Amino acid sequence: MTDNKLDLYTLSKKDMCVENDTISDRLFREYGVNRGLRDENGKGVLAGLTRISKIVSFKNIDGEVRPCDGELWYRGYNVRDLIKELGEDEFGFEKTAYLLLFGEKPDAKDEADFCEMLGSCKTLPANFTRNVIMEAPSKDIMNSMTRSILTLASYDEKVNDNSLENCIRQCMELIAVFPMLAVYGYHAYNHYENDASMYIHRPLPELSTAENILRMLRPDSKYTKLEAKVLDVVLMLHMEHGGGNNSTFTTRVVTSSGSDTYSSISAAMSSLKGPKHGGANIKVMEMMQDIRAHVSDRTDREEVRAYLAKILDGQAFDGKGLIYGMGHAVYSVSDPRERILKAYVEKLAADKHEYENITLYNIIEEEAPKLIAEKRRIFKGVSPNVDFYSGFVYEMLGIPVELYTPLFAIARIVGWSAHRIEEIIGMNKIIRPAYMSVMKEKSNN
Repeated sequence: MTDNKLDLYTLSKKDMCVENDTISDRLFREYGVNRGLRDENGKGVLAGLTRISKIVSFKNIDGEVRPCDGELWYRGYNVRDLIKELGEDEFGFEKTAYLLLFGEKPDAKDEADFCEMLGSCKTLPANFTRNVIMEAPSKDIMNSMTRSILTLASYDEKVNDNSLENCIRQCMELIAVFPMLAVYGYHAYNHYENDASMYIHRPLPELSTAENILRMLRPDSKYTKLEAKVLDVVLMLHMEHGGGNNSTFTTRVVTSSGSDTYSSISAAMSSLKGPKHGGANIKVMEMMQDIRAHVSDRTDREEVRAYLAKILDGQAFDGKGLIYGMGHAVYSVSDPRERILKAYVEKLAADKHEYENITLYNIIEEEAPKLIAEKRRIFKGVSPNVDFYSGFVYEMLGIPVELYTPLFAIARIVGWSAHRIEEIIGMNKIIRPAYMSVMKEKSNN
């Protein structure tokens, strides 16, 4: 059957699927089933317990539950404090990875030993880059990385050994090589599909993850301390976000079945690449490019506000009536990651002389929530989320858009690993939620 015939066949069956698979909102209400396992206020259905992280968006004040400024905690420490306590030239990704994996802050020796171990893992099997990554380059770097992760399993003699120590070893190796899988995957695509120059820079074991990403990505391998510092902060903020986000929950679901580390992490990658999850900052950047193209003065508040209103009314950008980068499934008053990141964004913008763009972002951050409140029936507050600024950071760092979601993965692999370890140790029961059938019985007559 030719592709054209198959396309025509599937098109002819589309309406049949819609007719037989549509379930009305009434039935969800009647049986008390929350779509997406969240109620209309964004509160998730409890599916497990964790000691790895905590998200705070509401507080009990005088017996009343009220929205509050968002907080994000890693292993009992506020992420804001973890970043604040770092020295100006100090990087925090590695020590935060240690904290998330093992539950305690590393002392100087712990940190040195951990970094040494990660450094020794920053290598791929012989000819892996040529035979796997470059063999079938793809614009979709997340797919390229997922293929590489599954292929790495064939090089592991203990792939199906789910003992705790082996799981830790596998997770550390994946954390170490994720930047290579992402950057090399991009270079392969950029060379074979865009006819650009090919260069492969090896990571240096003594450098931080953020430094190595910039070193491997750029032709001259050069970067400034500020650039690496800001990227390090972005990675720290994306490392973990509770057990309820889609990709982390996927990790735990697959782990609970007894599957191996590579399969669990690959499943998480497939979840993260979805535009409703890890791909959100790409939509923000596309929207920002559209705004720049249609607003003559990026510093004119009224002109920017007028165009945002058109976007909300579905008359501009992609016609979906959404201002991307605004709102979050959990946070209402504020996303703590956005609050933290903004200060570093402003430093980098000043260094890059991006005065007009940072002014534009500030105007949108202030005006978009007001417009959304005016034009939408909302059940909780709307504020900028971390995706609102992360794409701008990547843009200023010269990171291609194809690597935006892979950078998210480079950070989140740490959280996935921590949750896989916790699932292996404490749960010992396959995750199997219930679905209520609303199927109508039919007669053969």
